[in-house]
Amino acid sequence: MISFVLGVEDLADARFAVSPLQEAVLSLRVLRDPGLHALHLPWRRAVLGRLGDADAALLMSLIGRRLALPDFLTPPPASFAPAFEDELDVARRARPEVVRGDLAGVHAPGPVPEALRAAVRGDDASVARLSDAICDALFRYWRVAVEPVWPQMRLVLEADMTYRARRLAMGGARLVFSDMHPDLRWRDGVLTIDKTIGEHRVASSGRGLLLIPSVFAHRPAPPVSAHEPPLLAYPCRAVATLWAPAPVPDVTALGALVGEPKARLLRLLDEPLATVELAHRLRVTPSAVSQHLRVLHMSGLVSRARQGRRVLYQRSPLGDRLVAHQGERPAAPD
Repeated sequence: MISFVLGVEDLADARFAVSPLQEAVLSLRVLRDPGLHALHLPWRRAVLGRLGDADAALLMSLIGRRLALPDFLTPPPASFAPAFEDELDVARRARPEVVRGDLAGVHAPGPVPEALRAAVRGDDASVARLSDAICDALFRYWRVAVEPVWPQMRLVLEADMTYRARRLAMGGARLVFSDMHPDLRWRDGVLTIDKTIGEHRVASSGRGLLLIPSVFAHRPAPPVSAHEPPLLAYPCRAVATLWAPAPVPDVTALGALVGEPKARLLRLLDEPLATVELAHRLRVTPSAVSQHLRVLHMSGLVSRARQGRRVLYQRSPLGDRLVAHQGERPAAPD
């Protein structure tokens, strides 16, 4: 059990952040143990085939028997949403004695894996080389495993923070923590995390509390070391929506939105066309086409430009997005 003792000033300084590095590191647990979170199995299957054997072996060696991870690889984000590369630079600069202690602590009371043993038992230069190799492997892993889906992940993470902010406004800290996870308990100024690897009590002492929602955390994840400032990665809400297949666009939706005559016009207007040409293609009168074009132009869905005695119409960027969003392709010329 780990406890954070928080004063009034600590609660006033509590903040949220998103951490791409923390997500990448926590996701290693899912690769190691697919039973942790069945919702991530589609992501796991897609990633396994893209990992190099050497990187996979080194990254898996970082995970302890009880799924602990080295604290130096999850430094507290310095801003609300730091770049992955900036966070990785912080991890890369960790002092050799910190790296050595974190790697040994993660695997305690057992020995460290063979991939880490020589460097951990060696001098500071050996530890620095190992730290560089780990960070290089993490960067390659980020590029193939997490970065392609990071925009979707960030939307889910920020939605959770919006939900927590609303809970704070409605009922204070007690309501914020009440439904984060069954292993969390808030009482009398102390946040207690049950079923943790470490067992210690940390006084925040003016350092605040950093809360980091996580897609890959299967339970609350505070730092393993008692010397780290109060930080809590916690499972965010709505993870089940992340890997769900995208809905198949309904090709009738555009017609339902603007009416089928206007929808047909929008599909044709991927190139500049005059009213007469549009009327010919649609086999309707020019006056009917003009009426619909006027409405589409006033709505910002088409633009127009004069060419001699003719006025040419074309879909605007807004109209392009609307057609593309509905999954409709512009109709081919007759």
